[in-house]
Amino acid sequence: MSTLPRRTVLTGGAAAVLAAAGFAATSAPASADPARRPFRLTVMGTTDLHGHVFNWDYYAGKEYDDAKHNDVGLAKVATLVEAVRKERGRRNTLLIDAGDTIQGTPLAYYFAKVAPINRRRIHPMAAAMNQMGYDAAALGNHEFNYGIPLLRAYEQQLDFPLLGANALDATTGRPAFKPYVLKTVFPAGAPPVRVGILGLTNPGIALWDKANVEGKMSFPGLVEQAAVWVPRMRRAGAEVVLVAAHSGADTSSSYGDALPYPENAATLVAEQVPGIDAILVGHAHVEIPQRLVTNKATGKQVVLTEPLLWGERLSLIDVDLEWGWRDGWQVRAVSSQVLNSNTVPEDPKITKLLKSDHELVVGYVNSPVGTCTQAMSCATARYQDVPALDFINHVQADTVKQAVGGTLPVLSIAAPFNRDAAIPAGQVTIRDVAGLYIYDNTLLAVKLTGAQVKDYLEFSAQYFKQLPGPGSYPAEAVTNAPTPTAVNGTPDYNYDVVSGLDAPLAYDIDVTKPVGQRIANLTYAGKALAADQQFVVAVNNYRQSGGGGFPHISKAEVVYNRQLEIRQQLIDWTKAAGSIDPARFATVDWRLVAGSTPITVTG
Repeated sequence: MSTLPRRTVLTGGAAAVLAAAGFAATSAPASADPARRPFRLTVMGTTDLHGHVFNWDYYAGKEYDDAKHNDVGLAKVATLVEAVRKERGRRNTLLIDAGDTIQGTPLAYYFAKVAPINRRRIHPMAAAMNQMGYDAAALGNHEFNYGIPLLRAYEQQLDFPLLGANALDATTGRPAFKPYVLKTVFPAGAPPVRVGILGLTNPGIALWDKANVEGKMSFPGLVEQAAVWVPRMRRAGAEVVLVAAHSGADTSSSYGDALPYPENAATLVAEQVPGIDAILVGHAHVEIPQRLVTNKATGKQVVLTEPLLWGERLSLIDVDLEWGWRDGWQVRAVSSQVLNSNTVPEDPKITKLLKSDHELVVGYVNSPVGTCTQAMSCATARYQDVPALDFINHVQADTVKQAVGGTLPVLSIAAPFNRDAAIPAGQVTIRDVAGLYIYDNTLLAVKLTGAQVKDYLEFSAQYFKQLPGPGSYPAEAVTNAPTPTAVNGTPDYNYDVVSGLDAPLAYDIDVTKPVGQRIANLTYAGKALAADQQFVVAVNNYRQSGGGGFPHISKAEVVYNRQLEIRQQLIDWTKAAGSIDPARFATVDWRLVAGSTPITVTG
């Protein structure tokens, strides 16, 4: 049984805690008019917590760490929150979140699937956020991964509203969740301030969780719904308007034109909807201490901030106001910054509250499920054909083959989700297998032709940067190429490998060629792939629903969809087989080349 993460010992008061976390202290501006009363409202924000309560890596079985030595989890964030409240005054602060809370770790999975929450079993994220005193949270797209009933159960456990102005009832067209909330803040010696918090979620839910929401909810654009609700909030008395938006700042869509609304639209909301003072941004998993966006109608600057993910940062938004007899409260200035949670210990109240839940899940993920004849790793899977990814494709394809039968050959599609994933030689546990597949995707199968498979592979190959010729290159010079829809680099999860079950599907990727002309020597069963050949293709629900914008897959005929989670299929397959033997499924079917010469990639 594992222990909880170590608790850093930190001395000093709230000011020392905040200074260590990177807090840049600024004084609230004094009013030039003695008749006017200044007040600083501080709004704290988190986003994309993804089930992280403690600084613990359940897949690695140890305290979380990364190359930049970030720490994760709400227990760390809670310490920062309390320090801010002590420094600024609890009555002068609010705490909000921008979504993606109940999915992403074995802790979250356990209380959704293994021991689902109910009236007596509270979700650990709900327990932690209630303890911390959140004022509001927006819906994220991953809130829908486990279905609407579990989401509603989670919502009922919260002591604060779950907001989603663009999550509409499909029948009535009315909001299925509360669009906004008005909070009243009581400055010392001054009239109360009414603060409106609008929640916006991601239109991509209609694609990514189609099986859970189709016919039940619809998800129009963020700009369109903000334009409806911000004026209503102002008319309802909001003197400050904040938006918690589960949508990235840099306008783009991973699903291309599959929806009429952009996936990442926070900047568009700031530019096009008057009356907003600040936006807490989510979804993109990037750090934005402060970005100023000018509203096109008013010329007013709107502050955007995003606090990275998993509780690695806490955003602070300072709203400076002045009150006068004639015009009441007026916003004079807004600024933001982020604090680093790796400088503080975990909050002992959160630790005490959720220690038993944590230890229960640690025991679960360390349960043995079988053995493996040799170690397998995903460390190089993004640029090299490795047995670990072959294992995922084999299980997916085998599951589909057993279910649909028929005479069509079966292919499978998988991506290198987790560079740290590894299956050891010898005993294999749930966490070993689960580390290969860190998302809660379900398995589907569709029909594709040989020509469509080639198109699919060409699209996938845009993951690689164009190289001048043969040679040896470091991985960062080869992978994660920027594209118009992934300006910061194509993520690993949008690089797909296609494998054959009944016979090998083999191909070269010529990285000296431009995008769209890279797939060479494409064969099936040792023969050139015929354009009209028919295949059944196993694929996850994210990709089949349009995630990543891959061609053909979202419009292809679906021949299998039993809503079975792929991660659980990997675990169940291992239990049934008793042993994972790469000799049964691992073959080298694709490679990176320059012409006919293999490329060497170093880690």
